[in-house]
Parts: sequence; C-alpha cells; structure tokens
Amino acid sequence: MRDSKKCVVVLSGGLDSAVVAYWAKAQGYQIYPLTFNYGQIALKETLAAQKIAQALNTTTKVIDLSALRDIYGGASSLVSRDIPLTSEFSDSIIVPFRNAIFLSAAVAYAITVGADQVFYGAQGSDEACYADCRREFYEAFEKAAQLGTERKISIEAPFSNKLKSEVIEEGRKLGVPFEFTWSCYLDGAIHCGKCEACVNRRKAFTATGTADPTKYRTSTE
Repeated sequence: MRDSKKCVVVLSGGLDSAVVAYWAKAQGYQIYPLTFNYGQIALKETLAAQKIAQALNTTTKVIDLSALRDIYGGASSLVSRDIPLTSEFSDSIIVPFRNAIFLSAAVAYAITVGADQVFYGAQGSDEACYADCRREFYEAFEKAAQLGTERKISIEAPFSNKLKSEVIEEGRKLGVPFEFTWSCYLDGAIHCGKCEACVNRRKAFTATGTADPTKYRTSTE
C-alpha cells in the first residue's frame, strides 16, 4: 500500500536540492533520495549528495547514467571539457532535457517504494533560462507520469516561486549543511569561483546578507 508520507527527492548535491530534502523531512516525509551520474565533469556532486543524505540519516541511490556523456558531450560544457565554460548563462551550459530523464527515474522509484510524491530542486531564479525548471514543465510531466503509470503520482518543485537567495534563507532555518553542497561545474578541490553556477551561488549568499561557507579558487576582487 502506498504511503502519502513517503517521497522521492532528486538530490543533485547542490544547494537547491539539499534544501528540498531537508524541507521534505521537516514536512514529515520519509525521504528516498536519488542521485545521478550522467557523465558530468563535476562528479563531486554525487559525493556531496551522499554527505547530505548521511546528514539526514539516510542514503541516496546513485544511478549510473554516465553513458549519457555520449549524447550530451557535443552540446554541454557540463559534460565536455572541449566546450568552454561561461560565467554567465549560455546555451552551452544547458544539459538537454536532463530533469525529464531524472524525473522519469524518480517516478519509477516512487512506485517501487510506495511513494506518491516526487520533489526536485527547481527554483525561481532558474525559470527564465531553463525550460525544465518551469512549473508548466513539471505539471505537464506529472500528467504524463500519471498516464504512464496509472498512479496518482505528484511531481513538485517546492521552491519554484522563490529566488535562490530565498531558498538559502529557508535552508538556514532548516539547518542545511551548505558546506557539504557542491555547485561548481568543475571537479577541483574547491569551487572554481568563475563558472555560472559559482557566480550564482556567490550572488545568492551575498543577497542573504550572511556568510558564504564555500571556498572558491578565484576571488571576486
């Protein structure tokens, strides 16, 4: 029998999904995190996700989809080192239809564990640039999931109406260990400080008016 207080959380290892996981637990859900190796350069994301899950007294399943590198390699700088990374949004940092692939696996996992709810970390600051972070997308995907499974699966991005800085503020209230999270598109010992993800992370922490626990290789000065 399915339990409405079980949920699957797509846990990337970044700020937004970590806050979603902590939020879901605070809402009383038994959480089932799911993390993906899709061939990304920043494989440290998966290590970060495991640390976050451990802090939540659970584990995350790391799904090996690294063969997707062969699909994404010619399109995205997150997968190919041959494509220059940018400090601002550009088409080259999009990983095409990535959230749809992740959510498909999350729906299948939800049915397996008897959960009716899937959460992922799309938030308002991403909506303008990333089509698969928009409410219209995940509501349509929810309908497709229900048709494809004949189950009342719900798919939601709890912070789709909030800016990244607001998500951080929510995370602080929830006690999210931001020092465990990884946003950088590269795989260095610390965040590079120059890629679009690092720039956005810095800006969001600055907007909150609180200290950023992240170590960056490149300063803003």
